Amino acid sequence: MEGRDAAGSFRREHELGTQPLGDLVALIEQTTGIDVAVLDAGPDEHGLTMRDPERGAVFIAVARTRNPMRQRSTLAHELAHVVFEDWTDTANLSVNSPVESRANSFARHLLVPVAGVKEVVGRGAIDLSTLSRVVQRFEVSPYLAAIALEQAGYIGSATKDEWKQIATRTLATRFGWADQYRALQAESDQRRAPQKLLTRATTGYVENVVSAQTIATLRNMDVGEVENELRTDGIEPREAGIAWAAATDLPDSDIDLGDWGDEEPEGSAG
Repeated sequence: MEGRDAAGSFRREHELGTQPLGDLVALIEQTTGIDVAVLDAGPDEHGLTMRDPERGAVFIAVARTRNPMRQRSTLAHELAHVVFEDWTDTANLSVNSPVESRANSFARHLLVPVAGVKEVVGRGAIDLSTLSRVVQRFEVSPYLAAIALEQAGYIGSATKDEWKQIATRTLATRFGWADQYRALQAESDQRRAPQKLLTRATTGYVENVVSAQTIATLRNMDVGEVENELRTDGIEPREAGIAWAAATDLPDSDIDLGDWGDEEPEGSAG
């Protein structure tokens, strides 16, 4: 499958192995160089990839949500559009279109590769705790984890269909990682500005050309809170000094003062 093969190539190219991926926003920004943002959006809006045809700049945006596993799937799905460069074809596509199906396949194999599942599960009895372990380790939905477990040969189609319907919260509560899941929910429900944009804004703040209010707006924070954080972390704007020129640096003068004479001009004060 094209999506599966591209996901494997992406992992190999960036030396990601078969292990669970960490912060997907940072991973995408660091591996592709494009901007990623987490924004407020409507309940049915999960993510999109945009490209400026004039500048060639690509931008990924995903929605804040209390469903962290879905947000990770959305990020991986949008990354697929970047990898396949099919962002111009996604505006009016149905969920079941070939392009969208390919992006879903890429996302699934990127987030929870079959080889990684085999390393995590190993040998032994397979039960609901196995599903929970895969979901927790790879931070994917039970839906994706069940498909990967079937592809790895651990469960059959009937069990897969049953496990796909289980909620992540149910597994987290049942198998003791509810606190971790709440932490993931809090993280995925926060707005997040692109790292490169914040870097440029902070550099501008240090150079005294960007205000703390600009950074506060980007981060959706109170300006006082941002100023205190910057100060605490030792980030202060440079003082705008006056650049004095040395006498030797002044330009030569072409004014001839020889005709002025020694007489005091009339009307001058004594």
